[in-house]
Amino acid sequence: MPDTLPDPSTVLPVLPAPSAQAERLIELGVHEIAGLSADEVRAVAAGAEDGALLAVHPDRAPASALAPLLRREGKPGFVVVDMPDVDGFTPCGVELPDAPLYALMGVDRGDRMADWSPAEALPALTGEGRSPLVLTEGIHWLLQQPEALERNRCFMTIGSRLRKADGTLDARTPAIWISNGTGRDGRERRNAPKVGWCWWNNRHTWLGFASATHRGA
Repeated sequence: MPDTLPDPSTVLPVLPAPSAQAERLIELGVHEIAGLSADEVRAVAAGAEDGALLAVHPDRAPASALAPLLRREGKPGFVVVDMPDVDGFTPCGVELPDAPLYALMGVDRGDRMADWSPAEALPALTGEGRSPLVLTEGIHWLLQQPEALERNRCFMTIGSRLRKADGTLDARTPAIWISNGTGRDGRERRNAPKVGWCWWNNRHTWLGFASATHRGA
């Protein structure tokens, strides 16, 4: 890993109250994707601490269904065309609560690890007692706090990995950033939120590593 640690992550505004997050999920129809009633979502929110992020379990609401709900400058989010297997990126080395809807605490964008590779960041995060976010958790964060995605301040979600048929892990790792509207993205998608992938051993100066301190049902 790099010899010196970059500056601590940028301090972002406090997340909306869990009750407000619940209403946002209901407004977007996430509860219907997950097969939950509005009252069930509100009940989970009522038991969550301030500062928590609500997230639907990826088994109930996959990334392919959530990404189009993202918005930036009025443009919907999307999954890159060369990631048709996005929903195959499942939790790896991360234990999610056995609940359809749960809360995460201490969510951080990991700016200080910009220009680290996933291979370098993972042991550093776990050594600090932090858990990398899975892809759907990263999307949920941006549904509630779109401003957490900034140019040159985007993030990977290395808690999700794709396991190949032979049991080995695919070298791609999911990330969420902002489209430049180039290549196969299309000019109409410039500045839209983009779910894509990076290589496990590659570094990117504009990607941190999103993580949380703990999760609970």
